[in-house]
Parts: sequence; C-alpha cells; structure tokens
Amino acid sequence: MKLATLKNSTRDGRLVVVSRDLTRCSEVGHIARTLQNALDDWEHVAPRLERVAEGLETGAQPTARFHEHDATSPLPRAYAWADGSAYVNHVELVRKARNAEMPESFWTDPLMYQGGSDSFLGPRDPILAADESWGIDMEAEIAVVVGDVPMGASVEEARAAIKLVMLVNDVSLRGLIPSELAKGFGFFQSKPSSAFSPVAVSPDELGDAWKDGKLHLPLLVSLNGKAFGRANAGVDMTFDFGQLVAHAAKTRPLVAGTIIGSGTVSNKLDGGPGKPVSEGGAGYSCIAELRTIETIATGAPKTPFMKFGDIVRIEMKDKTGHSIFGAIEQTVKKYEKE
Repeated sequence: MKLATLKNSTRDGRLVVVSRDLTRCSEVGHIARTLQNALDDWEHVAPRLERVAEGLETGAQPTARFHEHDATSPLPRAYAWADGSAYVNHVELVRKARNAEMPESFWTDPLMYQGGSDSFLGPRDPILAADESWGIDMEAEIAVVVGDVPMGASVEEARAAIKLVMLVNDVSLRGLIPSELAKGFGFFQSKPSSAFSPVAVSPDELGDAWKDGKLHLPLLVSLNGKAFGRANAGVDMTFDFGQLVAHAAKTRPLVAGTIIGSGTVSNKLDGGPGKPVSEGGAGYSCIAELRTIETIATGAPKTPFMKFGDIVRIEMKDKTGHSIFGAIEQTVKKYEKE
C-alpha cells in the first residue's frame, strides 16, 4: 500500500491511502488520523489500511484526486531520524579527495548520525539558506520507517520491523561541515531539515525490487532539468537496511516511527569512481561526490554547489516507468527573516 500525509492546519497533517498510480486517495481518519497514530498501533491498523488500498484499486472505495503538491513529508516530524552511510564507496571517495585514509572498520561497522527530526520539509517545499557560501548540496537517499525495535535486535528482526520505504533529500551545507566536525561532536548546523517523498510505500508493494533489505532500482536525480544521477540503490550498498536498523538499535530500543536513512546512494564503475550521466555513467546523488572526483582527477573541483533558484528533483520509477513514491522537487531560496 501507499500512504501520504496531506497538509492541514495541524503540525502532523492528515493521513490518506494513495492509489498505486498516485492519482487518487482515500481519507482514513476513522482508522488513523496521522501516520504516527497508525504506526503506534500498526498490527491492528495496517490490515484496515490495506483493505482501503484494495478498495482504491477495485473502485469500491470513495476517492478524491491526489495532488503531490498537497502532501507534506509522510511523517512531518518523527521521534527519531538516524542517517547511515551504507554506500561506503561514497565515504571512500570523499576521504580520498582530502588524502585521508579510510579505516578498514568502515567496511564492517556502519557510520551513522542522529539528525534533527522535529521539522521535516514537504517534498515541494523550498530549501531555505541564508548564504550560498554555506555550500548547499542535495543528498538523494532511501529511507525506511520502522515499528518498535527492541534493543539488541538481530538483523533479521530489524528487517522484519521495516514498515514503510521512502525517498529523502538529506540537505547538507558542505561549507559548514569541516569546522563543525573539527570540534569532534558531529553534525548540527550543517544538517538542516530534510525532505521526504510525497508517498511512503510498504515493502510488499515494491515486489521483487525489494530484496534482502535493499531497494534494487535506480534513484533518479536531476538538477535544473538535467540528469545528474541514476545510481541503482541496490548496487554497492555495503550495509542493507536490516543491518542499519540493527546498528541503530544496538544500545537502545527504537520506537515506532523512527526513520533510518541509507546515506547518499553511490555506485562504482568498473571498480573505480563513477562517471557523469552525460558520459554514460550512473552519475551522482550529491554534488560533493562529483566535486570529489573532479578533485582526484584535476586537483580541484569545478562544479559549484547549488545556488538560489536552482531546482533539484529526486524520484524513483518502477520497471514500467511509473513513479513509485512521487517526486521530491525543491527550489533553493534565500532565507529572509520575517
């Protein structure tokens, strides 16, 4: 099934079930007012939502037109948002560009940070920044929403706890990262609000594209209307989502509604760095990776980070070419204090 949250006068919006083709939706306030309400009682609520989803496809369910622009992130705020770095190729490249050795442990022990989860952006909301010098970058990723996960859960238990899958733009301010990490205390100012896809999808809805805790489809990224990335999310993923969720739950339980991100999707090419889409490669899911490859090749980056007015679009399509989650499409705008 596919679920979305429509904007209304409340912080958490109202939950709807969306048709497979993303054209229609049904109100489900009598079942669960919000997605968090549904996740809190998933065992009982999910079967009822699935029956609504079936009715949408057969015509037995009252419907309204679904417009992606009316949607906020499926969870407009969450109890926790933890982002991993499952594509170690991305980490290796970034470190190589600054002549830093990558510890061998990175291949066996996932990197993960806990980001701000109190205010996510809607999929069509602008990316606001006060200064272009902050190095505004997109990071196209996959994310999962889990039910309750006990502390010390096994990888198998963690995979079973995955209830929904989404896309995410984990916005990064590259110009602020070096000085912030130099303090030795992690990200904060350099990681503003993230945006998620209009629709969250249950793993069974993804068919054979969802296998072994990975989503085996290209993640399509465009910048100002030009193809920027099409890396396959199931390729070169060192840690699957079961491993990432289990890692997050090693020393604490995870509550229903916790979101776990994959980190920037990144593919190698013939064992080495990827190539731009324009050169027949899979491209990139963030500008920083392209700049890293430019630095390795020529000694300096040439591609700028995003400027005010730039538009980034992130989407994933099924094997027939239909959008699965809807699109994240955001314009970078200058923040003006009111």
